[in-house]
Amino acid sequence: MSITGRIIQSHGKSFVVEVGERRYIATARGKKTAYAVGDLVDIDLINEEQAVIEKVQPRTSLLYRSDEWREKLIAANVTQIAIVLAAVPSFYEELLSRCLVAAEDADIRALIILNKCDLPETAQARATLEPYRVLGYPMLELSATGDIAPLLPELANHTTVLVGQSGMGKSTLVNALLPDAKVRTNDISLALDSGKHTTTHATLYRLPQGGELIDSPGLQEFGLGHLRGDRLLALFPEMRQYIGQCRFRDCRHEREPDCALIAAAERGDVLPQRLQLLRKLRASCNT
Repeated sequence: MSITGRIIQSHGKSFVVEVGERRYIATARGKKTAYAVGDLVDIDLINEEQAVIEKVQPRTSLLYRSDEWREKLIAANVTQIAIVLAAVPSFYEELLSRCLVAAEDADIRALIILNKCDLPETAQARATLEPYRVLGYPMLELSATGDIAPLLPELANHTTVLVGQSGMGKSTLVNALLPDAKVRTNDISLALDSGKHTTTHATLYRLPQGGELIDSPGLQEFGLGHLRGDRLLALFPEMRQYIGQCRFRDCRHEREPDCALIAAAERGDVLPQRLQLLRKLRASCNT
């Protein structure tokens, strides 16, 4: 008889599934590995420590990235994505925009965290991020090595997945929120015979103040090849108002006359880099 549990850690083809107070090392049936941390799954027990995943329960949300070769699941059943940035090392602005587009597509809240705010280079980073705050995306400045109290209410009522480039201080932030996280993760890693914990695997934690946190591996790219080109405009909040306003119904917003988006960019109502990302996504996404 199958029982239902929740994936709290992903290790490639192996998963840690939590059922009440018990945890099982679970593998997928056959070659299927399309599961993510946060998934509710039905498992069949092999013994007191091992199980096999039979199927995944319907998801309320799924955050993933894709390119022309494969899809990479990031987290399931989350209500918020927290994008961790810092002035040093410099962050990749297009990666931020791609994360925001993915959040819009998955219909989950996006929170921008500007970490290491005590660095003198933060002023320039803040200026770069100001247009995104104006768009309505909440932004929080903090230092993971200092006071993280302002972050707690933003996490309390959410299942949040942390994403960001390597070096942004994501692991330091997790350790500040959960000082015993390393201990608990090492226990699981030893059971999986995978040595010390690294950020190459996603892990779900329950926060003492309420809410849940999924720490994901550092990102260098965020492919969005799975998106449909005909709904891309709706995933850019500042561009939605221009849907249907171009002269041509099949306008690609490149060099067409009377393009509403080109005019908006020339007026300064749309960031040129956001329009360029739209064009790039249209060229690579599904039609």
